[in-house]
Amino acid sequence: MARAATTADAFNAVAEPQRRRILDALTGGERSVTALAEELELTQPQVSKHLRVLRDVGAVDVREDGRHRLYRLNAEALRPIHDWVRRYERFWSERFARLDSVIEDLKRQDHRDE
Repeated sequence: MARAATTADAFNAVAEPQRRRILDALTGGERSVTALAEELELTQPQVSKHLRVLRDVGAVDVREDGRHRLYRLNAEALRPIHDWVRRYERFWSERFARLDSVIEDLKRQDHRDE
């Protein structure tokens, strides 16, 4: 089966580490390509390329402000990732709760042995 293009869905788009860094930077508010390039120590063409992929999947929006284009996060487009990860939240919560119980049992046993 052919692999989906990175512009086809949020999962493939955020698989690239630089794109995740861009998304992280945009959680702080709107940024221009130049500001992102400086902040992330990437070239402007690299940032533009990644922003295009993120824009194609809807993870970022752009607005014109004079001669500048400002990019902002559209977290709603990342909801499929959130929903998928959330399925594992209960699994990990249960595992950590069991681990907490084991640790408490070991502490009680240790205090009895003293």
